[in-house]
Amino acid sequence: MLKRIHHVAIVVEDIQSVLGFWREALGLELAHSEHVPEQEAQIACFPTGESEIELVEPTSDMSGMARYLAKRGPGMHHICFEVDNLTEVLSVLKAQGIRLIDETPRLGGGGKRIAFIHPESTHGVLVELCELASS
Repeated sequence: MLKRIHHVAIVVEDIQSVLGFWREALGLELAHSEHVPEQEAQIACFPTGESEIELVEPTSDMSGMARYLAKRGPGMHHICFEVDNLTEVLSVLKAQGIRLIDETPRLGGGGKRIAFIHPESTHGVLVELCELASS
C-alpha cells in the first residue's frame, strides 16, 4: 500500500530564517518552494535521497498549521507516505475503522493529492498520504 516516505514536514515560524541551517550546515539543496493557498502555507523542499524534508510556514493565523505552531512551537509536524491510489487507500483505512481527517483527497503542494490520518488512530503521529500528480 505504501510506496515510500515522501517527506517529513517541519513547521517553522519563518522559512527564510531557517534556510541557512538546511543549506549551509547540512549541505542540502533547495529543490523548490511554493505558496500553497489551499493549505495556507509556504513550503520549501529539500531532497534527501528518495525523500524530502519539507519546511512549512503558515501564511494565515487561522490555519491548522498556525494553531499547531502556536500551541507546540516549531518542529516536526508530520510524516508523509506516497501511495499509488489515494482514494482506494482512504477507503481501505476507513473500512478498518481508522479515523481520517480527510475522507476524500484534497490538493497539496506540487499538485499532489493529499489526505491526513488523525493522530488518534496512529498513536500520536500525524500521517499524511499523498498521490503524485500525473506527469
